[in-house]
Amino acid sequence: MNILKKITVLSAVIWTLSSCHNEPKKQIETVPPNVIIILTDDQGWGDLSSTGNSNIATPNIDGIAANGLKFNNFFVQPVCSPTRAELLTGIYHTRLGVYSTSEGGERMKLGVETIADVFQNSGYATAAYGKWHNGMQPPYHPNNRGFQDFYGFCSGHWGNYFSPTLEHNGELVKGNGFLADDLVTRAIDFIKANKETPFFLYLPLNTPHSPMQVPDSFYKKFANTSLKLKTSEDEDELFTKAALAMVENIDYNVGRLLDQLKKENKLENTIVVFLSDNGPNSVRYNGGLRGIKGSTDEGGVKTVCYMQWPNSISKKKTVNTIASGIDILPTLATLANIPYNTKALDGRDLSKSILKTEEIENRVLFNYWNGGTSVRTQDFRLDHENRLYNMHTDIEQQNDISDSHQQLKDSLINLKEAWFTLANLKEAKQQKVHFTLGFPEAKYTQLPARDANATGQIKRSNKWPNDSFYTNWVSEKDSIFWPVKVLEDGKFKVVLYYTCKAANIGTTLKLIAENNELENAVTESFDPPLVGMEQDKHPRKESYVKDFKALPMGQLNLEKGEYNLTLKSPKIVGKQGIDFRLLQFIKVEENNY
Repeated sequence: MNILKKITVLSAVIWTLSSCHNEPKKQIETVPPNVIIILTDDQGWGDLSSTGNSNIATPNIDGIAANGLKFNNFFVQPVCSPTRAELLTGIYHTRLGVYSTSEGGERMKLGVETIADVFQNSGYATAAYGKWHNGMQPPYHPNNRGFQDFYGFCSGHWGNYFSPTLEHNGELVKGNGFLADDLVTRAIDFIKANKETPFFLYLPLNTPHSPMQVPDSFYKKFANTSLKLKTSEDEDELFTKAALAMVENIDYNVGRLLDQLKKENKLENTIVVFLSDNGPNSVRYNGGLRGIKGSTDEGGVKTVCYMQWPNSISKKKTVNTIASGIDILPTLATLANIPYNTKALDGRDLSKSILKTEEIENRVLFNYWNGGTSVRTQDFRLDHENRLYNMHTDIEQQNDISDSHQQLKDSLINLKEAWFTLANLKEAKQQKVHFTLGFPEAKYTQLPARDANATGQIKRSNKWPNDSFYTNWVSEKDSIFWPVKVLEDGKFKVVLYYTCKAANIGTTLKLIAENNELENAVTESFDPPLVGMEQDKHPRKESYVKDFKALPMGQLNLEKGEYNLTLKSPKIVGKQGIDFRLLQFIKVEENNY
């Protein structure tokens, strides 16, 4: 019996052991709605007033559920990139080659249709504003995965939330104010620009992910007061306060977005979905669920999922069937009555449960991260150590009931093993990562420090690579390099972003690409201070950041193939050369030669 068939058969057995099934009639709304998905970053299930958190007030987010529905049992993955990949494709991240949150392991494999592709192919305007985290270099970039407009950043976290350097469709730009506010302003402008066109808007906000930065106007409520609800001696109250202030800012921005829909007379026929990408990023109130971000236990993977569509969804409706991020694509496509490839997906269409009578799904869900897999049925969870819990009576996962449910436990273990074999994660991790250059349809390609390796004494500004830069370039023997895959021959303008003290002016830099190279000298000093600490409400673990200056390196010929792109410093003036942030490649069109 092949693995897929085995999983199907085992799922049916488990269904008879743990659940029941109803069969309602199908009812689909045929008027194409607008669609907005709001995805927050590291917000826990318990970070809302609607889930019982008396520390916080979130009337706008709670109102989505009150004016529509809430899923009582909605699950994502334990960390960022896997959840985002599943939401975008309807396929488990393990089958997409997503096994990490950096170093190329966050990229979704190519040739997979995304939810943006589905909606764009049906005439929708598409946009994504915020944190992407599923690949930076085209064709992994959001502009090449179905999104016509992108504004934000592509890495896993950002080092400054106040007017930071961002990108707009690949071009580096300066942000405007607090980042979450800025992203929602972009979203509002997108809504205004599409008065006559149905639109699909993906809004992956960067908060409340660390660093814990938020405007003082939101933090002042929490600054000098004690938490009303503190659930553990391990809780860092300062961190919790910052996280909750960030969530209240999100709620403010959700209100701005809904108000704009109302002004444009689009509220009634817009599907708005709100959810988070994993469990909370610290120990804090989470409804008694075991686990936080990074854990495959209930608390690490359960999120609120609220949805409103005034034209078609009844108010204050609840859906109890287990559901997942992999269900977003098929469900929204069906609600919008647009075609998609049903055979390729792991997710299920839940439109029947949303529009009419709830259909309890015959299924199990898998959560995986860092070598651990758990399995969720409608009523039970088998954890990563094969302990079994009744999730109706034991949400804290304290009482292992394996002895009294041995047949169910054995079936779930078999199913877990079959699923893990199908995932083929070992092979994905062993593949050599190459960062792509020269994609025919892309004008801009970035190669940041995050994706590079360094030799000798050069070191990262922080062990967490996403917003890091390289420093301590003290030896002319040392270098920075990227394993690249150049997709086709081409000519590119190359801009290097650096800092350099006045004493080190005259340092030279050489970029080597197989048989071609560029060399230039630093003629201007640029030595700005590190920033971030003045805005942090809690000490960060990530790198502090700074501004970097653009140095045009010249025009480089890139030849198709796989090789290392290497940056050297043949001459270092003084004790240290440059600090390095990124390379920007700009395609030179044929008619500009």
